Amino acid sequence: MEVAAEWSEYARKGRAALKDRDLAAEDEFAALVERNVRRMFRVAYSLLRNSHDAEDAVQEAFLKLHRSGGWRRMEDERAFLARTVWRVALNRVGSRETEEDAAEMEIAAGGESPEEWAAGGDERELLRQMIDRLPEELRRPLVLSAIEGMTSGEVAAVMGIPEGTVRTRVMRAKTELRKRFEAAREVRR
Repeated sequence: MEVAAEWSEYARKGRAALKDRDLAAEDEFAALVERNVRRMFRVAYSLLRNSHDAEDAVQEAFLKLHRSGGWRRMEDERAFLARTVWRVALNRVGSRETEEDAAEMEIAAGGESPEEWAAGGDERELLRQMIDRLPEELRRPLVLSAIEGMTSGEVAAVMGIPEGTVRTRVMRAKTELRKRFEAAREVRR
């Protein structure tokens, strides 16, 4: 992933000016990035749905954490990083209204019928498309919990909503996906 490579390059250039104590902290932070960069990319991508924007959000989040030293005060590494990346990505959502996004929203709003989806690809691709077309309030918690494997408490902390709301939205998303998926499978028969 580019973020990890860029961070390694950034760290390598700055090492000459650091003391031994600082070098150990840099190594610890580099290990933190390496352990979590892929998962954090998926968190950002689940919100932004664009690889470049997701990479930028992850890089920005890690740089902010490094500069502030906030990474040293983490109690739950996974939840803390996910919450940080989520907030950075959320700030980017409002600022990236492009023609490509408008076209994507138009397609998601009804460009293709369920019959066309089913005829155009395998079930896995169909499911991915259906997840992408869920309303944001259902898609985001579903992706974080079912795909990223976060607990409902972690998703609640990341999204800033009650845990019960997370569970309700995930259940509604799964019900909606099941209904859409079954309808598409019936069309295929």
